[in-house]
Amino acid sequence: MPSQANQPLPEGYQLLNYRLLRVLASGGFSFVYLAHDENEAPVAIKEFLPSTLALRVGQDPLPEVSESHLAAFRYGMRCFFEEGKALAKLNHPNVVRVLNFFRANETVYMVMRYERGRTLQEHIHAHRGALRESWVRRTFAQLLNGLREVHSNKLLHLDIKPGNVYVRNDGTPLLLDFGAARQTLSEEGTKLPPMYTPGFASPEHHGKRDHLGPWSDIYSVGASIYACLGASAPQPADQRLQKDRLLSARKGWAGKYSNELLDIVDWCLRLDHLQRPQSGFALQKALLGKAEPTPRTGVAAFAQLKGALVRLGKRRA
Repeated sequence: MPSQANQPLPEGYQLLNYRLLRVLASGGFSFVYLAHDENEAPVAIKEFLPSTLALRVGQDPLPEVSESHLAAFRYGMRCFFEEGKALAKLNHPNVVRVLNFFRANETVYMVMRYERGRTLQEHIHAHRGALRESWVRRTFAQLLNGLREVHSNKLLHLDIKPGNVYVRNDGTPLLLDFGAARQTLSEEGTKLPPMYTPGFASPEHHGKRDHLGPWSDIYSVGASIYACLGASAPQPADQRLQKDRLLSARKGWAGKYSNELLDIVDWCLRLDHLQRPQSGFALQKALLGKAEPTPRTGVAAFAQLKGALVRLGKRRA
């Protein structure tokens, strides 16, 4: 198994018509570089380089891939390339814009528009979790415009979390880092890191993958709002399936945020995927105050029915 210590390409490296300036982000799956194109316009370039399959050391830009990992690495490149092609068809202000994708150095690269701002995770830490309700509602309602565009193109994000939501300097949100390639790879049984993040991944991520759908991304959106309220992720869904100890938003932040917003978060975090909002549009309507956050049940439903009967009796009298 290759080492985890992959080396990025050096500063100043010429990658086709792009000159690399520095590393923006790195992880077990890829490097993301800041670069300039031939017109000196800034772009972000994501390089497919899973550290469990490939190893780059020294000055050689070509990664070493053992014979035993070669099939998985090539399959991963194909998935990454297909992901780039799918994202390149999307042109929405709340979805990362893919400008180009190409093969080089025996791997593949995705070129994206460079955006100025910071991740939602950084924003949460900077505010110590004290985010205004109006900001939370507005930001996620806008983000759902992008997610609806993704879903309408029969794509899923599958790794929505504060670290994959970017807040531009003008305050508008952007969906980053789609997990389609890693999702497919994990189904193939390769030894890549799981594409989901504990606490933000839906129950379906942990087992019943045939149940994955828009509602799975909705769970992750709800978990991200939860993190905005309390500066930490909810209990991981796989643990909840064993013993649900999740502190509900309604209990955790009563009095600090409106009951409506807290109910929306708890609605998104239902373990049963059929009990969550089934689309980005349904969640968006609730966040904008244009729909009930969740169907009334139990005592609330009885009180509503009793009130209707009383009003009806008064009219008849």
